[in-house]
Amino acid sequence: MYLIIVYDIKVERVNKVKSFLRQHLYWIQNSVFEGEATKSEFNIIVSGLIDLINTDEDSIIIYKLRMEEAMQREILGIEKSPIEGIL
Repeated sequence: MYLIIVYDIKVERVNKVKSFLRQHLYWIQNSVFEGEATKSEFNIIVSGLIDLINTDEDSIIIYKLRMEEAMQREILGIEKSPIEGIL
């Protein structure tokens, strides 16, 4: 599955969440990660994020996409972290 993760995390936890997600996905821009993950990798990512955040203060949105469905990625302005060949 292809994942897009966006988050709004309190400043004291941002670096931990960003460092964790960089181990699994591509950092696209501030608070946005994307990339391929298997079902087991997805479970690892979700459980790791739950351990790192405060669910009363932080917000994470995970978009799961199946690649067999048509998906297009469009950039307006500059692309901060090109990922040619991923999609």
